[in-house]
Amino acid sequence: MHTKHISKAIIIFLIFIGACQTPEPRDYANTETKVEKDERIQWWRDAKFGMFIHWGGYSHLGGVYKGDTIHGHAEWIQFYEKIPADEYASLIAPFNPTKYNADEWAKLAHDAGMKYMVITSKHHEGLAMWDSKVTEFDIVDFTTYGMDVLKPLSKACKKEDVKFCTYHSILDWHYAEAKGDSFHLYRDNILKPQLKEIVEELDPAVVWFDGEWINEWTEEQGVDLYNYLRNMKPDLIINNRVGKGRNGMQGMNKEGKYVGDFGTPEQEIIENASALDWESCMTMNDTWFQIWGRQLEISQNINS
Repeated sequence: MHTKHISKAIIIFLIFIGACQTPEPRDYANTETKVEKDERIQWWRDAKFGMFIHWGGYSHLGGVYKGDTIHGHAEWIQFYEKIPADEYASLIAPFNPTKYNADEWAKLAHDAGMKYMVITSKHHEGLAMWDSKVTEFDIVDFTTYGMDVLKPLSKACKKEDVKFCTYHSILDWHYAEAKGDSFHLYRDNILKPQLKEIVEELDPAVVWFDGEWINEWTEEQGVDLYNYLRNMKPDLIINNRVGKGRNGMQGMNKEGKYVGDFGTPEQEIIENASALDWESCMTMNDTWFQIWGRQLEISQNINS
């Protein structure tokens, strides 16, 4: 081969190698500047008003188990009634919300002046509310309904200019691996892969975590998960329940540096200003799921 041809081949090869290299993951939790965060979160600060929809397999039970009615947090029925995971799964398998209409929900939010919508992608019961390829315990493969509810809602929200966001529980009662020494198996093989699906397929503007109070979860895992998601979608906004910063139900961070973009005071509007952005999640009563019907929550965020 002629020397000039060899040089050209080497150059082309080097260009190809350069194009295939992926950027180094960034430690967003510790390196993002105030200017960068302000730019990323500004739409959320301006939004002020959103809808929080608490919906899952527990809705099928309506707060009733073996004739007993749960008074209070009916979405916790599996925990309160100590229902084994397999039995609980069989009880919610007939879930079949045939009147669900994603376009109507998105239009309702838009017409009410809401700028964003947060909906449960997975509550503590473990049922994925989208067509997950990670496991078959999802609304498509496991329930009578057999259709994805989140993908059409994501599309409908974009059409109505409402930011689509998801609530996701770190705690999980369904998978045996999600507790004790085996927790890392659940984290690496179910939790993180499903969140990857959510970010890549549903394109949420916010991921709103919960269930971080379990002993198996640590601040270090929260930082890892925060960076994992932000490296997939750098403009993603994530609440403080991704780590261990939340100071009880009051929702604001304990003293010190903790991961997360905003605090989450629950069922209250904090009285004093805070250096941390915050969103007050308030229900129309004192629970997140009414036993007599669908419960919609109103979220309002207040910038510091």
